[in-house]
Amino acid sequence: MQGDIVSGLLLPLALAFIMFSLGLGLTPADFARIVKQPRALLVGVACHFVLLPLVCFAMLKAAGLPAAFAVGFMILAACPSGTTSNLLTYIARGDVALALSFTAVASVVTIFTLPLIVVFSLEHFAGSAQAVSAPVGQMMGQILLMLGLPVGIGMLVRARRTTWALRFEPLATRIATLLFVLIVLAAVAKNWALLREHFATLAPFALALNLSMLTAGFAAARLVRLSRPQAVTLGIETAVQNATLALVVASSVLKQDAMAIPGAVYGVLMYAGGLAFAYGMRRFAGPAAIATAPAEAA
Repeated sequence: MQGDIVSGLLLPLALAFIMFSLGLGLTPADFARIVKQPRALLVGVACHFVLLPLVCFAMLKAAGLPAAFAVGFMILAACPSGTTSNLLTYIARGDVALALSFTAVASVVTIFTLPLIVVFSLEHFAGSAQAVSAPVGQMMGQILLMLGLPVGIGMLVRARRTTWALRFEPLATRIATLLFVLIVLAAVAKNWALLREHFATLAPFALALNLSMLTAGFAAARLVRLSRPQAVTLGIETAVQNATLALVVASSVLKQDAMAIPGAVYGVLMYAGGLAFAYGMRRFAGPAAIATAPAEAA
């Protein structure tokens, strides 16, 4: 009963607050700005929503992980970029405005793409019986309620009560970060025996996926001649995921706790690769104008 309350109520509410805190930092201009940088957006979308799931799928086929963990990693790969990607972009001297805009757009696109990837993954790795319990339409509605609606409410509060929103946003960020830590700890504690048994396999895979996508996102952007700050941003946006959403989808939507373990492992280890990438890029960036750092949450 206690587990049902945590996965069925507390996890979705925690995710909703995290996305609300993201909405407090967004304005319609963050979406409109994409129109001025369509090439960067298209490359980012291709890297995040096409390349990342394909690379993850190929790595899973090569690694031969158990079905539950394979689905868990595919859920993670289908999630939008994590909001901490904006902070990492600032540290790396990337394009913070692009990071904010892409995070906002990715959160909307995910409502439609994540259920499709999850159902495919369930059918491929766990068998068709698992996929039947996760209809696409129903999952889209659930993702909209947990992702899109809180962001929209946060933006509305920002527009109607701007002074209060700007004052409350730093506190909301700290609360959201604490919630993320608690969610990861809860997932680890609940599945400690399973995690301990498979950590030696899951951790290297998570790090390899993270480093591969940091490199691929940056390389793809440079290949199409985007600026270095934009390439840095897209490298980070391609590799830093909203691990909280992955945990909620696995535990609360699919009711499969084992599928949440990859999200918990990646949600911690992605900061190792992300910070190394950010500080490495910062060191070799040279003199650059740095935008004001946005408030962040996990």
